Amino acid sequence: MPLANTRDLTDVQWKMLDDLIPEPMRRRDGRGRPWKDRRAVLNGILWVLRTGAPWADVPERYPSYQTCHRRFQQWVRSGVMKGILETLALDLKARGVLDVEEAFIDGSFAPAKKGALKSGRPKRGKGTKVMAVADRHGLPVAVFVESATPHEVKLAVPTLIQMVIPEAPQNLIGDNAYDSDKLDVELRQYGIELIAPHRSNRRNKSQDARRLRRYRRRWKVERLFAWLQNFRRLVVRYERYAENFLGMLHLGCCLILLRHI
Repeated sequence: MPLANTRDLTDVQWKMLDDLIPEPMRRRDGRGRPWKDRRAVLNGILWVLRTGAPWADVPERYPSYQTCHRRFQQWVRSGVMKGILETLALDLKARGVLDVEEAFIDGSFAPAKKGALKSGRPKRGKGTKVMAVADRHGLPVAVFVESATPHEVKLAVPTLIQMVIPEAPQNLIGDNAYDSDKLDVELRQYGIELIAPHRSNRRNKSQDARRLRRYRRRWKVERLFAWLQNFRRLVVRYERYAENFLGMLHLGCCLILLRHI
C-alpha cells in the first residue's frame, strides 16, 4: 500500500473537516462505481493546490485524477469549500483567535493561462485580480476574484461582502489605492472606518495622522498573500472557470486557518 504523504491532512485536521464534506449520494439500485474515500480525494486535491501541477499528474497514492477533479468541481458548485472556510473562521473567532476590530485589505494579480474564463467570457492576455481581507493577525476573513480590469477601490465592497464571519471590521486599512471619498462614505454606512494614506495628487487632506499609524501594520495582509502564494496553484490561474479558481483560493485559506487551530 502506498505510503501517505507527510503533507497530507493529519488525523486531527481531518476530524475537523470530516463532518463538513458531504458523503456522495449513492444510486438507489446500489449499482455504479464505488465512491472513493473523501479524505483521500481531498488530499489529492490539496496536492494539486500545493504543487500547481496538472490534474493528470496526481500521484498514484491518491484516487485517480479524474475522480479528484470531478469531486473538486462538485464541491465547488455545492459551496463546500466556502462552507469549510466559514466554519473554521467561526471556530477561531469563538476561541478569540480571529479579531476584525482592525482588518487589512489588498489585491494581487494572478496571470491566467490560455483558456481561463471569467463568467464564461474570455480574457485574452489578461489575468485575475485576487482580493483579500485579513484580520488584525493577518488571517484570511474574505477573498474575492474578478477580472484584472476593475480598479481595486471598486472591489473593496464586493470583497467585504464575502466576509466569512458575520461581523464587519471597525477599521479597514489599505494602501493609497483605496484613498477615495466615495468609498469612505460607502463604508461609513456599514460602520467601517477607512484608513488609507492619501494619494500624492489629493488636494483636500482628510486623514488623521494619528489614525494613520495603524497603516504600519499593513504588512500583515502582504504576509497573507505570501502564504497564499506558497500554494503554487494560486500563483498562476490554471482553472478555466473563475469559480474553480476561487474554490482553490478557499482551500488555501482553509489550510492557513487549520494551522492556527
